Amino acid sequence: MAELQLEILTAERHVLSTKVEYVNLSTVNGTIGILANHIPLLTALNIGVLEYGELNGKKRRAAIGGGFAEMNNNKLTVFASSAELAEEIDVLRAREAKRRAEQQLREHKAEWEYTRARVALEKALARLKAAEK
Repeated sequence: MAELQLEILTAERHVLSTKVEYVNLSTVNGTIGILANHIPLLTALNIGVLEYGELNGKKRRAAIGGGFAEMNNNKLTVFASSAELAEEIDVLRAREAKRRAEQQLREHKAEWEYTRARVALEKALARLKAAEK
């Protein structure tokens, strides 16, 4: 099976470095799939779930808080504003963040409050989806 190198980075840490069979990620133009030897690519990422297939066939997920991805020389590098592997996500904390964001959406008084709450809700939903078994 062909493989590619996946790197997930944030400003705070190196989240992941591994060889994978494929990567699916949410871009501003929709969801795309990346396989080994994909053409060079630079794309902006939405808040969402990144899914990748390990070489042993196991599917893994990570919650990505937006950013961008670069594919070059059979290496996909994801530069994210935030990123958590599924096994790192505290589901109770994510549910509480979702509840708070939904409440803030109902109670917003200014446009910036609505936007901030909407982004918080998107991040909480991505974290919950990534953590699903």
